[in-house]
Amino acid sequence: MTLTLTAAPAVPTAREKAPQSGWRRRLTLLPLIATVLLVAVPADGSGAGTLFGVPAADLLSGAAVLVCAGRLLYLRRRPLTAAAAVVLGLPAVGLALATVTAADPVAALPGFVRYLQIFVLVPAAVLLLVRDAQGFRAVAGALVLLGVVEGATGVHQYVTGSGASYMGEDIRAVGTFGPGDVMGMATVVGYGLIAAAAYALRTPAGTPRRLRPWAPVTAALLVVPLTLSFSRGAWIATAAGALAVIALTGLQQAVRALAVLGAAGVVLVGGFGVGSEMISQRLTSITEVTSAPDRSVNDRYTMWAAAAGMWREEPATGVGLKGFPAHRDGHASIGLSSGSDTAGAGQEFRKQPLLSPHNMYLLVLSEQGLIGFVALVGSWAALLVGGVRRLVLARARVAAAVDCGLAAVGLMTWQTVDFLYADIGGPSTVLTGIVLGLAAWWALAGPERTSAA
Repeated sequence: MTLTLTAAPAVPTAREKAPQSGWRRRLTLLPLIATVLLVAVPADGSGAGTLFGVPAADLLSGAAVLVCAGRLLYLRRRPLTAAAAVVLGLPAVGLALATVTAADPVAALPGFVRYLQIFVLVPAAVLLLVRDAQGFRAVAGALVLLGVVEGATGVHQYVTGSGASYMGEDIRAVGTFGPGDVMGMATVVGYGLIAAAAYALRTPAGTPRRLRPWAPVTAALLVVPLTLSFSRGAWIATAAGALAVIALTGLQQAVRALAVLGAAGVVLVGGFGVGSEMISQRLTSITEVTSAPDRSVNDRYTMWAAAAGMWREEPATGVGLKGFPAHRDGHASIGLSSGSDTAGAGQEFRKQPLLSPHNMYLLVLSEQGLIGFVALVGSWAALLVGGVRRLVLARARVAAAVDCGLAAVGLMTWQTVDFLYADIGGPSTVLTGIVLGLAAWWALAGPERTSAA
């Protein structure tokens, strides 16, 4: 028996029969859009940008979940289809099992809440609050806007020498995230670039002529801060996401897009010399990680081995959520350093402890075991496969929301590839839930919603 990724028909209630004005339908998107934009609020160690220690973006994501719950209670309708409930709800089973079987379930409880927020509640809220393609574009547009703001901040840091420390110089573009979260700016810029590229390749019908050039221009400009982030994982993930978007638009558009990207890369890096020497060294290091790895790569390999050791010790349920730091030293070799050096961007030199393997798949396997791994990664695979399948069908039918499908598949591809080099953590983590929700909307929502222009 197979699950069909379509929405179940819902019998309209008396409240649903009353027509809703456009502004009231858009009002429910405000918590989602605010969640995206408030990620840019700096959250330093002094507590600025937080409330009771919780970042503003995470608070707004909770508000989005509450708005969604209130709307469902008001409309008195079944919230999710069977397929959507399985795909989005299955991770909760693995999370609960890893929590109750942990050596210290109380210590694992914050991890359970965090994982439930990012991988279950926020994606479900996005799926239910985004009512049509215009709503999808509004949330994706907020991702682009956030990427532009953070990217501009990062370029300014590189030009003025006020960024994070990299190879002895304060030039690494980190945006408002600081040197303690060097992946934050690269993540949001990658999201914005993929979304902008999707709209550039398949511009929505009805877009005013004067606005059409902005999507390709924005995508091209975001290449600069992404490059100056010096984040190899973000480069690889963005390249994979962009290639997925380009390949799914059709052969002719793919050839033109690749030609434009190649020309932009030559002009931005070769012509203007944007960090060309350091970028060349960083690119070369990607192919030298097995022959002559630097210390950061060596530490990563050591933590990967430690995560695999934890899984072999507890193959079914893992060592428990938030258990990796406590079990790290017992499974890591003596070659693991005490932490990574961070400085610059307004922060004094400090050692940042290595509390995760920097690989989401190995983190899930070590802390949740094979049961949690199958549940969580299986959910992501279902979203990606279902999204590609619907996109192929939408292209064949010349559906109006193909641009949304391209953005959803591109963002999901970016996320699954990035998880090979990173895991959740930091202010930008809440955006993972938003991206999964957009992918779920495209893969799981009914055609009456995804085909609406």
